Amino acid sequence: MFTKKMSFIVALMTLLSSSAFAQTIIKGNLFDATTDEPIIGANVSVAGTTTGAISDFNGNFSFQSKVSGEQKVIISFVGMKPVEQQVTLNGGTVDLGQISLETDAIGLQEVEVMASVAVDRKTPVAAATVSAEEIEAKMGNQEFPQVLKSTPGVYVSGAGGGYGDSRIALRGFSSENVAVTINGVPVNDMENGSVYWSNWAGLGDVTRTMQVQRGLGASKLALPSVGGTINILTKTTDVEKGGSVYMGVGNDGYFKQGVSLSSGLMDNGWAVSGSFSHTAGNGYVDGTSFEGYSYFFNVSKQINENHTLSFTTFGAPQEHGQRRTYLHEEDYDKYGKRYNADWGYKNGEEFSQRTNFYHKPQMSLNWYWTISDKTELATTAYVSIGKGGGTGLTSNASYNDRLNVNDFRTDAGIIDWDAFTVANQQQFAETGNGSVLYASNNNHFWTGGVSTLTHKFNDNWTLTSGLDLRYYKGEHYQTVEDLMGNPYYTDYNNKSAGPRDLQQGDIMGYHNDGLVQWQGVFSQIEYSQNDLTYFLSAAGSHQGYKRIDYFSYDHGVDETDWVSFFGGSVKTGANYNINDHHNVFANVGYISRQPYMRAVFLNYKNDVNDQAVNEKILSGEVGYGYRTKGFKVNVNAYYTYWQDKAFTKTVYDDAGQSYSANLLGVDALHKGIELDMTYQPLRNLVFNAMVSVGDWRWMNNLENVIIYDDQQRPVDEVNVYMKDAQVGNSAQTTAAINATYEVIPRLRIMADWNYYGRLYANYDVTKLDDPRYNETDMYELPAYNLFDIGASYSFEIWKLDALVNAKVNNVFDTDYAVEGQQGSLDANGNPTLNGYYMGVGRTYSVGLKLNF
Repeated sequence: MFTKKMSFIVALMTLLSSSAFAQTIIKGNLFDATTDEPIIGANVSVAGTTTGAISDFNGNFSFQSKVSGEQKVIISFVGMKPVEQQVTLNGGTVDLGQISLETDAIGLQEVEVMASVAVDRKTPVAAATVSAEEIEAKMGNQEFPQVLKSTPGVYVSGAGGGYGDSRIALRGFSSENVAVTINGVPVNDMENGSVYWSNWAGLGDVTRTMQVQRGLGASKLALPSVGGTINILTKTTDVEKGGSVYMGVGNDGYFKQGVSLSSGLMDNGWAVSGSFSHTAGNGYVDGTSFEGYSYFFNVSKQINENHTLSFTTFGAPQEHGQRRTYLHEEDYDKYGKRYNADWGYKNGEEFSQRTNFYHKPQMSLNWYWTISDKTELATTAYVSIGKGGGTGLTSNASYNDRLNVNDFRTDAGIIDWDAFTVANQQQFAETGNGSVLYASNNNHFWTGGVSTLTHKFNDNWTLTSGLDLRYYKGEHYQTVEDLMGNPYYTDYNNKSAGPRDLQQGDIMGYHNDGLVQWQGVFSQIEYSQNDLTYFLSAAGSHQGYKRIDYFSYDHGVDETDWVSFFGGSVKTGANYNINDHHNVFANVGYISRQPYMRAVFLNYKNDVNDQAVNEKILSGEVGYGYRTKGFKVNVNAYYTYWQDKAFTKTVYDDAGQSYSANLLGVDALHKGIELDMTYQPLRNLVFNAMVSVGDWRWMNNLENVIIYDDQQRPVDEVNVYMKDAQVGNSAQTTAAINATYEVIPRLRIMADWNYYGRLYANYDVTKLDDPRYNETDMYELPAYNLFDIGASYSFEIWKLDALVNAKVNNVFDTDYAVEGQQGSLDANGNPTLNGYYMGVGRTYSVGLKLNF
């Protein structure tokens, strides 16, 4: 009897225990209501507990919860409205099914259309997307472009190591051949196509998502997207009311603070968002201290269900020291890898001959009009006003009689500017000549508009057409920044005014304006049904150039007529989803691109180059993708042949003196294979990997290339033997493995490994005047590996959501050359290195963000 009672009690307790500790499996699938794409990395948890999961790259989530009864499941993701669902947990499985998350911003969908954002397994281009959450976790005190360093085909160089001086190459093409748009607005310089990332140093604070489209890309505009397109979408107006404050610290005095506020969408249809931050530090490289600000402001008005207006302005004024002189191994061995030969002390304060200062605010007014259920119009009008430049040292004495800063170096290798000033005063007293610190100013006014009309004929056919209008005026001149101890500086470059004795702030050296006008039209027809997507797009544009010179002519101001060029592009492509796992895509295109301004007006004068012709680019690509639970992979191969390329090269002599050369009629061939993959073996563990192998070469030699000094005066003429030479300063083999592991709910650790190989020095046109260069490879810099780690933890404090991010870059403090310059051939015909930039060593940062 006792035994039966005990058995009953044990069975009853077991039943009660299993009931009390019954675990419920909660699962579901998340997707973007706008794009229908899965949402990766969203947080899903049971309110009031630490139980939860993050969604995988298919948008799926699944986790177990020990709590029972009526509970609330909370789903959150950066850039999306949070979702809450009431559930009953009593064991077994609760399937929430497909859950759509809507954007928390006004006008985002329209901006994505204007920016031509690529969609996975639909748009036939190779693309990689970086979310705001990834940017926040990975950036730390790195520069904004460094976030892309694990993307196939991308090489990010810190260049000299100054704040904002990073340089991006995509498939071996430099920035003037990589289209960069912000909210669909092109930002490549209208005169030379370059992108200066120091102008956008605050973008990391306000970027919502960034997408790299390699190759021809999906943009419908006539853009210089030969290597690819970088689409940056900033924050728009937040739908939800709230804000955040941020503070971060790091190595070498790095300090950042910022605040963001949003009114949310109010009952009257208005919404206002804004952010502001301040960043300062000493810089990892000696003599590169910096200070920068960034601001962002957006106001939107939903007039009715068919019309929305949105005004946005943002900018990032900054000033920083630079390292512009290539150094040799013996310099780094003697003075350390942080060494910078361009600075020293003057009157007891840090003084550099190389500083950069700029402010380039951009303002845009967007109008979104839903004309009908099938037709929408998105229009943006924008203005950009840039002001600033960079400094350097020059002299009105002949080159052989100029003071050389290397004669005034201390035992620490820095410049004794006080001793230099005394010698400069003595030279002035004896000859009337002397050295001066100048600023090369490049101010501009840029305005334009892009209007995109989208019409759906039916469920399968969509037509997108529009206008792209731009006007640009750039003002270029030098000013006296520091007389270096002398009472005045005599400038001989103004031909009509004759010799002039100048004071600080006066214009010297050169003074000219560049005017550019652009009118473009574009159209694309897209067919999409079931598993097939096909598009055909064409764009045409007229580009006109005018140059006004205030210094170079005896008769005074000289103004050219407008010089016109017509260009355009046509491209087509298709993606086919074979089944749920496999897809293939292909694209091909031809671009006839107008030459940049330096190819139109030769010799830094108003001489029109009758030989200036459009650059011709033929490009094609094929790709394959595979998706299954927990694993996806993409592989693609590309081929780009370029004819009549024109560009400018800057070179330096052994004393650090800068020169430039205008290269015309260059041919190049870029081809390669890229692979990227994601593997998620566990719910809380994700691996990303990529390999990129390219073969990028120049295809012809050049004759009679003129070399100019820093006052735009011709000083030499050389032949350039570059046929079959490898494209330099961009690693042709790269690889990466990234891992993210959620140790406990809300605590993630990250590790990144990056490899860079077949990195060749950039060619120096003053050194390639030797036919033997056609028989040898360019100088190959040593391959290198970099390892980064990071961690993030979100928690609640003072009833506020808090996030801590910590990052250590180059954990092992690896020494490496990030870019270099080719030297002359030695006696045996082997290439030498004329100097290089040492990469940044170990750095760290910690940041705290409070959301309210």
